[in-house]
Amino acid sequence: MGTPATRVARLLEIMARLRDPVGGCPWDVRQTFETVAPHTLEEAYEVVDAIENGTPANLREELGDLLFQVVFHSRIAEEKNLFSFSDVVDTLADKLVRRHPHVFGDTAGAGAPSTPEEVADTWERIKARERETQPGGDSVLDGVTRALPALSRARALGRRVATVGFDWPTVERVLEKVDEERRELDDELRSGADPDRTAEELGDLFFALVQLGRKLGIDSEAALRAANTKFERRFRAVEEALARQGCAPGNATLEEMEEIWQAVKQKENRTPPAPGGLA
Repeated sequence: MGTPATRVARLLEIMARLRDPVGGCPWDVRQTFETVAPHTLEEAYEVVDAIENGTPANLREELGDLLFQVVFHSRIAEEKNLFSFSDVVDTLADKLVRRHPHVFGDTAGAGAPSTPEEVADTWERIKARERETQPGGDSVLDGVTRALPALSRARALGRRVATVGFDWPTVERVLEKVDEERRELDDELRSGADPDRTAEELGDLFFALVQLGRKLGIDSEAALRAANTKFERRFRAVEEALARQGCAPGNATLEEMEEIWQAVKQKENRTPPAPGGLA
């Protein structure tokens, strides 16, 4: 297959051929940054899904699909004389070197960050200095991507303001905030449950819970994905149990389904499910 460089060159040639206005693929030729963006997001999620539930071969394929998105965007940019795939690679390499002075710079060796937490702090300080030199970089929150899933963005916002000291000092203080937000939601429900106010209070509770996860070192997005997976697994088990009885969820009572659900939970607690995916 050749060297890594020749393999990348082949991929870039394929992309150029697909985008050729004369002999290329009509669908690929019509695409823009905006139309490709949803596919880029989808491919990123499919990589995460492959990591959590797939096989090495599945992950290899999904990583290739994500790489294709980078190549696709780079080709569109090159056609507009904005930048090329090589520029993307150079920018990434330069940034990695710049943000790892403990590996590539003067701080390597003695005195360099020695734990993941220290490295993360160094990374955030370097990013903050970079933002100061960028146009419009007046806010600590500049650069926190709006397109992130809401839970991930809430975590990123909390992490960013924590770099300037705007954070709860302890987990216990965050728990107090969670309790406060839950009470405010309860008060809103008791006072008449105005839909907009209720949604606002629920959002505040979500935000506080995400910050609790951050203080505990837990990624709320990953935790909720795991909870979704567990719920799906258990409900499918309920469906299977009902099917063995010649019944379906729509024909069973809540009490009957809850009884099976509790039995499924007890069985899982006695025999924890084997780790899935690539873990």
